[in-house]
Amino acid sequence: MTPTVFVLAASVVFGVGVWGLLIAEHLLRKLLALNVMGSSVFIIMLVVAGSGTAGPDPVAQALILTGIVIAVAATAFALALMVSIYRETGRASITEKDDDDR
Repeated sequence: MTPTVFVLAASVVFGVGVWGLLIAEHLLRKLLALNVMGSSVFIIMLVVAGSGTAGPDPVAQALILTGIVIAVAATAFALALMVSIYRETGRASITEKDDDDR
């Protein structure tokens, strides 16, 4: 498969993540959309790093691995914040519903 296919697929996945980030009201869905967007960025970085004639670049692979570790840590922190918000407010969405809507 050519690198163009991977770049196009990663672009579509990034677009799905942006759409999910804009549409979703629940915080967990927004967090998942951010993770999808980050994964597509890692795919594009891997394609760019491996497209050279000398083979894959180990520095770029190390940066991607470091980015994945940081993304997992940030996701765990965001989940802890989301649980805290849920315990304080009783809801895990950004929009506040009126009492008439319930």
